Amino acid sequence: MRGVLLLSWKHLCFHRARSLILIASIAVSFFLPLLTRALVERYQTVLRSRAKESPLVAGAKGNRFDLTLATLYFRDSELETIPFSEYEKIRDAGFGVAIPLNLRFKARGYPIVACGAEYFEKRGLGCDRGHLPFRIGQCVLGATVAEDLDLGPGDYLFSDQPELYDITKPPALKMSVLGTLARSGGPDDGAVFVGIKTAWILEGIAHGHRGDEEIDPKLILSEDDNNVAISAAMVEHNEVTDENIASFHYHGSTEGLPLSSVLVFPRDEKSRTLVKARLNASRLYQMVVPTDVVEDLLSFVFKIKALLDLVAAILAATTLLLIVLVLMLSLKMRAREIEALNRIGCSRFRVLQLYAVEIAILVAASAALAAAAMMLTLSFLPDLTRAL
Repeated sequence: MRGVLLLSWKHLCFHRARSLILIASIAVSFFLPLLTRALVERYQTVLRSRAKESPLVAGAKGNRFDLTLATLYFRDSELETIPFSEYEKIRDAGFGVAIPLNLRFKARGYPIVACGAEYFEKRGLGCDRGHLPFRIGQCVLGATVAEDLDLGPGDYLFSDQPELYDITKPPALKMSVLGTLARSGGPDDGAVFVGIKTAWILEGIAHGHRGDEEIDPKLILSEDDNNVAISAAMVEHNEVTDENIASFHYHGSTEGLPLSSVLVFPRDEKSRTLVKARLNASRLYQMVVPTDVVEDLLSFVFKIKALLDLVAAILAATTLLLIVLVLMLSLKMRAREIEALNRIGCSRFRVLQLYAVEIAILVAASAALAAAAMMLTLSFLPDLTRAL
């Protein structure tokens, strides 16, 4: 058998170009279905695990896919807002833990997640440096954000202005970084977390005023009995400090303050049913079950996978025909070689062994190449939680 292996190997090495072409062709037919299966399994695991950690999501009526993906993965979406009063109703009903979320802003391109303090407990998030924010104007960074921006406790991070040239919008907020979260492997690693009230500063609903004694007279453009017009040069950035925090306040009632959604963790199955029924009875709001939404989303993925599997099957069949053609041509070209082997005493079985071993070597090399290519591809693919 060692002689058969040696002869087969030497023959493949002698016809190097042909062997490499066959290995590449067979590897592609292995690679596509393997990669498709690996991607689908990875993505469905990620989607389902995050959905299971989020029992219910409340938000404005609209696209339930947008609502779910925005709440779970902080995906950009033009969600209608839900008033703070709806969150208070869910919370006060006593069906479980309700967590308000505002996801309308960014900082250096990363989503700002304004949330209640319970969010960190429910998600199992903790700080590896510093501590969680406890007042307006403070933030804590996900592990990826801290690494990419090279920021940590004691640094500052400015929010992005949604409309740069609109002077009616509030200026960028200078947020003090109190800590960085331990890496969780999920979308929380790529977010900036603040208290829910900080989002209302970003909305322009809450702000602070300086006292008259702090204003440089040169910055007063005009004044009368009722109004004072101040130059925009007075405010280069908005920052909450120990000295001015007492001046921050809201205009109007807090009941109408905007939220993107509300995460709900019901106590039991009865509470889950009741809170869903109450909110879904409304014309303006909806309560969705993320696991159901994700399963509907995955059903589309499986349809695409079936199409890709069909393409892979056609490719595999084409490759098989190519290999058969090459082997038939090879048999004709090696007729004199086979005749010589027969004359020196090789049986037909030995000749068949030579061909079988050559094919086995080609298939093994192709499988190894396909596996290496798949692992390399998976390692360089972007994280689904950031791609959504």
